[in-house]
Amino acid sequence: MDQIPMQEKEVFNDVLSSQKFITDTYNTFANECVTPNVRSEFMRILNEEHQIQSEVFDEMQKRGWYQTPAAEQQKIQQAKQKYQNMNQPQA
Repeated sequence: MDQIPMQEKEVFNDVLSSQKFITDTYNTFANECVTPNVRSEFMRILNEEHQIQSEVFDEMQKRGWYQTPAAEQQKIQQAKQKYQNMNQPQA
């Protein structure tokens, strides 16, 4: 049986999906860790994994494989107002 090799774009998609899963997992570990030294280590690893994810994402965008639309100005203003209102003390 011949195996069909993965194309480069498929490999990048797989790596990005894996990195998202890994960062979610380490984030949970760090959030639920009781021991400060272990939590600190999880946070260090989490930061490294986010850096890897960022590099993969940036490369995919550069190659045109991961397009992100620009946010509409109206939606930006709506989000700003929503969160500004949340931070104001209520009487």
